[in-house]
Amino acid sequence: GLLIEKGIYSGLLLPQVPVEWGGWDEEEFLAQTCWKAGLPPDCWLDPDTKVYRFTAEIFEEEYPRGPVRRKPLV
Repeated sequence: GLLIEKGIYSGLLLPQVPVEWGGWDEEEFLAQTCWKAGLPPDCWLDPDTKVYRFTAEIFEEEYPRGPVRRKPLV
């Protein structure tokens, strides 16, 4: 996932978002995270912008109130 911070603005997108929204490349993932923060899509290029990346384990129910399983990111 990505977290973008600049001044009072911040935006976070989870690791599964670029996969679920059509296989974004790295630049699109950065631009969309900037947009979510309320910033221009290229703000990640600004040296005053902080960019953090993280991993996560994603889980989902097989069906409502059903067994929980780890969701692979494909």
